[in-house]
Amino acid sequence: MAVKRVAAIIYAVLSFGIVSFQVALAAGAPWGEFAMGGAFPGQFPLALRIAALVQAALLVGMALVVLARAGVVLPGWSRASRWLIWFVVAFSALSLVLNLITPSAGERAIWAPIAFLLLLGSGIVAFGPTAKETAH
Repeated sequence: MAVKRVAAIIYAVLSFGIVSFQVALAAGAPWGEFAMGGAFPGQFPLALRIAALVQAALLVGMALVVLARAGVVLPGWSRASRWLIWFVVAFSALSLVLNLITPSAGERAIWAPIAFLLLLGSGIVAFGPTAKETAH
């Protein structure tokens, strides 16, 4: 299996874990100290629960872009994924920076390494050749 496909699958698996965390926060899990800089320990207020669901949806979309760009799923997204992948890379870079500078030690310990892996995976997919490019 090509490195690009492996990177995309790892990105998707990690994203699934983060989506699960966000959905749990939205459902009332008392893990607020591990998100949003730890500003809301315990359960999130309603507005942040809704924000967690929005973030979960964005993460699903970004995972689909990465998988599509790597040729794993959604071949119809190939053209759009050429430029959408750069949004994913930029979001991943911003996420890494924010998780490195957060005042929450727990958030830094858990999410900074994951954000680094997401940036690495999306970067590999973004800079690597597409399946069509390697076939020629």
